[in-house]
Amino acid sequence: MPGNTEQIRSFIAIELPEKVKSGLARLRSELERTEHSFVKWVDPEGIHLTLKFLGNIPFKQVAEVTKAIEGAAQGISPFQLEISGLGAFPNVRQPRVLWVGVGGQVDTLLQLQRNIDSALASLGFTREERPFTAHLTLARVRQGASPRERKSLGELVMSASFEASYPIEAKAVSLMRSQLTWGGAIYTRLSVVELEA
Repeated sequence: MPGNTEQIRSFIAIELPEKVKSGLARLRSELERTEHSFVKWVDPEGIHLTLKFLGNIPFKQVAEVTKAIEGAAQGISPFQLEISGLGAFPNVRQPRVLWVGVGGQVDTLLQLQRNIDSALASLGFTREERPFTAHLTLARVRQGASPRERKSLGELVMSASFEASYPIEAKAVSLMRSQLTWGGAIYTRLSVVELEA
């Protein structure tokens, strides 16, 4: 176990079922091109629906953050989401991030996210300034990519057909640890808060 003074990089998320992860893996294999070496793909096993990124927190604060999530989740029952559709931030002409959209009971998801943001603001965490957009990050474009390279990736995204929709039953919220290594990020669940039916 980490010591009490150790800082851990953490975030709050809804974890995805294996079926969704394998669907994202299939989508990645359809989109991945050897000539697009400027694209850094996220390992499908490590994709989560992130509700709030906390940055480095002292390990001793895990219990306090978990309690705040418990308070934020009160009154929210399990709800249904689904993933479908493909897009890019800021846009498909000059993509920086490739994402998969999230639909379903998004109003409930937004309420949960707002509750978490408020509960953590009372612990001193900065509130989100940008409006929350429910999405799953599939890939990031490296900074050195030229406008022409970005454009060719955007064209590929626009031509891709990702019609399948995968259901996600959101039954719990997890506090996750992210350890950055040379081989990619390693994710560990620190705590989990079940949504009450």
